[in-house]
Amino acid sequence: MTNVREYLRSKGKKEKKERSINYKERIRGHKLTVFYRGVLAVALAAAIVVMVVISWQNREYEESAVISSMPVARVDGSTYLALGSNILTYSKDGANCMDSKGVVLWNQTYEMQNPMVDINGSVVAIGDYNGRTIYVMDTVGSKGEITTNLPIRKFRVAANGVVAVILDDSRVTRINLYDTAGNALVESETTMDKSGYPVDISISPNGELLGISYLYVDSGMMKTSIAFHNFGEVGQNLSSDRFVSGYDYQGHVAPFLRFMNSSTAFAVSDDRIMFFSGSEKPLSAVENLLAEEIQSIFYTEQYVGLVFLNTEGNGKYRLDIYDGKGSLVNRKSFDMEYTDIIFDEDEYIIYSSTEFSINNMRGVERFTGKFEENVYLLTTTKKRNRFVVMTQDAMKVMEMK
Repeated sequence: MTNVREYLRSKGKKEKKERSINYKERIRGHKLTVFYRGVLAVALAAAIVVMVVISWQNREYEESAVISSMPVARVDGSTYLALGSNILTYSKDGANCMDSKGVVLWNQTYEMQNPMVDINGSVVAIGDYNGRTIYVMDTVGSKGEITTNLPIRKFRVAANGVVAVILDDSRVTRINLYDTAGNALVESETTMDKSGYPVDISISPNGELLGISYLYVDSGMMKTSIAFHNFGEVGQNLSSDRFVSGYDYQGHVAPFLRFMNSSTAFAVSDDRIMFFSGSEKPLSAVENLLAEEIQSIFYTEQYVGLVFLNTEGNGKYRLDIYDGKGSLVNRKSFDMEYTDIIFDEDEYIIYSSTEFSINNMRGVERFTGKFEENVYLLTTTKKRNRFVVMTQDAMKVMEMK
């Protein structure tokens, strides 16, 4: 009897234990099922969102319509440019800035023979070739005025208002940096014998990096030298000229050098495009050889666009678009006698005074159409399907539908 009781008692404990284990396993299985269902639901929702976004981004517009118009009289000889989200108008007699509703934010009067303009974000510098004054403004108003004692040949402005200037002296060429109050932050000089003639300069948006493209004659052969200087904290421990890196290109001329952002720069020579990477010491990253002659160069913080005469396929022109890493991300052939090409995130717009084409980086032409009247400027707005267009007598908002 004892053995039977012990057997039954043992069997009961075992069954109870098994029921407990099975119960825990069921709970665990239920939790896993709920978890997997949740993951699947999130994944499906994300996939649907991605599909909707891609579908919307690739959607072709059916028409364009002017939804508002503000009278603005264009003065003969004046030029429109985008200044941040506003419109800059400049001529030999002065400049002004308007918001997207046509309200004048500021006026700046001057007298110049050959006004030069450089824009970095929402900051603009205006000076006269061979002049001695540079005006620095943003979308609010004047940030300062720079006066030099030597003729101005070229200048570039940073997003913080610092201006790099090439000045012509009788025996040397000077490259100076000024703050918005007109104080000289850096003063340097160069000669043809020492480093060559500076054909182009560029300053990073934060004002810390200066890039210079020199043309130098070495043993009767032309050579380009691209030099980078750091005027931030990193450069304080270096030599007086703050030189951090440089690259030579024998037998080539590189007349175009720009910073895309504070850590990426690019230069274009007669046969290649060179990308440099680094926020402290720019290093040569990628070089892409070019077989045809470049007609135009366009760039933003993210992309560089090169226009060539098209030698293959349809269309008079070919647009090659590179990202900041130097990769070719898009190529398009077109016939339009373009005025400008602008980039807006993953889209780009080619336009002339009479027509325009909206495209994305995935190769989709979202719309092509004609303007009702001559357009002098097309610029983007915060809404992806709206654009501001400047005509002879109005500022208009155009919406894509």
